[in-house]
Amino acid sequence: MAGIPRLYVETEKGNCIRNGRATSECVVIEGNVEVWLKKGEALPGFIGERAKFLIKEVYDRFHIYVDQLSGEVRADAVIVLPDGRTRIYLKRGDRLILLPVEGFTKTLIADVGNRVRRGDAFAAVTTRKGEVHYLRPPRAGTVVFIDEMSNRPHYIYYLLPEEE
Repeated sequence: MAGIPRLYVETEKGNCIRNGRATSECVVIEGNVEVWLKKGEALPGFIGERAKFLIKEVYDRFHIYVDQLSGEVRADAVIVLPDGRTRIYLKRGDRLILLPVEGFTKTLIADVGNRVRRGDAFAAVTTRKGEVHYLRPPRAGTVVFIDEMSNRPHYIYYLLPEEE
């Protein structure tokens, strides 16, 4: 995938709208209506009090919006893939599957936005003895984030599972 996905996360209205104008790039969602605003653009008058405001965030910080034990998403979020057309919508409370990739040598196979089925390999690890093990998800889903852990040379895949 060429480029980096864009991340928008839920925030208070005042963090992205002041005096009726966007203070930074943000998304306003009310029902089935989405308004994508660039810095300085005016908030449309038809947006009501029940709208949700999502502010642009650094994509590499996605992991702080996910509980690392339960995989629960802590805030509504939208991930826009580099093609600019494909979007992944996450709701507060959605449960992601966190899949660690640890080994001597790691090979990432699936990328963000890829759908992986239960039998598909999303990554491979090679042991010190040269054995290759392919990692497969427990359920089908879409890769929403790959965390390259800074304190260890390993990865964690964040997979949004499909409903069964």
